[in-house]
Amino acid sequence: MSEKKMGTITHFFDKISVGIIKLDGVLKIGDKVKFQGSKTNFEQEITEMQIEHEKIEEAKKGQEVGIKVNEEVREGDEVFLL
Repeated sequence: MSEKKMGTITHFFDKISVGIIKLDGVLKIGDKVKFQGSKTNFEQEITEMQIEHEKIEEAKKGQEVGIKVNEEVREGDEVFLL
């Protein structure tokens, strides 16, 4: 299974468990992704995604999106599409 880098974490809001991803490609609700970094390594399905507090179904390259994450992510962590 080849992994495609989809973006990089630029911020993490720990109180609401949301990671901000600067996208290198298209990401959609239902996509399965992997978060990887020096202390981060987990997979999850994207169930909720927002831009500027508006719920969206799909985000494109160059956009920054907030997604609900199951575990802590850190600035600089990479996001891969599985």
